[in-house]
Amino acid sequence: MPPDTLPGDAAVQPIHPLRAPFSHLASLWIQVTGTWCNLTCTHCFNSSGPRDPWLRSLDGGTVLRAIREAEELGVKEIYFTGGEPFLHREMLPFLEAALAVAPATVLTNGTRIREATADRLAALAAASRYSLEVRVSIDDVDEAANDRIRGKGAFAKAMRAIRLLTQRGLLPIVSASEISMTGGSADPEQGMYARLRRMLIEHGVAKPRIKIIPVFRMGRLEPPGELPLLTPEMLEGFDRSTLMCSETRVVAQGGVYACPILAGLPGAKLSDGSLREALTPSPLYHHACVTCYETGMACKNF
Repeated sequence: MPPDTLPGDAAVQPIHPLRAPFSHLASLWIQVTGTWCNLTCTHCFNSSGPRDPWLRSLDGGTVLRAIREAEELGVKEIYFTGGEPFLHREMLPFLEAALAVAPATVLTNGTRIREATADRLAALAAASRYSLEVRVSIDDVDEAANDRIRGKGAFAKAMRAIRLLTQRGLLPIVSASEISMTGGSADPEQGMYARLRRMLIEHGVAKPRIKIIPVFRMGRLEPPGELPLLTPEMLEGFDRSTLMCSETRVVAQGGVYACPILAGLPGAKLSDGSLREALTPSPLYHHACVTCYETGMACKNF
């Protein structure tokens, strides 16, 4: 689905839209493989998959220019996402370039991380003065339940990646959405965090690191009908500088965008490629902005 017809983007307010102020460039996100992924997760917010990605991968020159410009602007951390970043043949060199500038994180489904890649990642981490983080996505502690969401074999491959990284001292962050938490539980020991923690310890991860993220009703989970948007009344007295778009920018195919969730959408586009030109207030036009407002959601590690 091309970006100009993605659900929700027609909601751009052309006159005096609500905006989040820009403060400083704390985080640069690079959507290195666009929406190209080897999995087709049922809840993917940007409809990534292996066939006909609507947002293309970035070339090496674009990625390296973005890192250099971010360094000039005082960036504090750099994130790589997609799609699946390790589908890009230059992903490891990109990480090396980023780690020369700032702490770097790669968000991955883990399925492409085998011994050789884990060895390279450990070597990059050891050689850099900055920290390297690897976030591996899992959506349920039960293999069958996870694979109903992410595809057959995804759980075993992600757990292999977690094991390989842990063995090399990289202590991956396990990222899970709330999609399998139907009904919820009043008992915190039955919540997603506690269940993941127990499972990881059982698999030999002595110090589990876990991030739980809300499900966005967009992409493959876009419901029929209109969804609520932010209003001036909702934002009255609300500190908009707490929203991640006040200190984050995303480089993806086509330009620089305000938010990792909205990368590629015309309404979130702030410049055609210059990071410096994109350091302006961000329009809070999309129904995904409501999720961030309500939950305090931040795509960064913690």
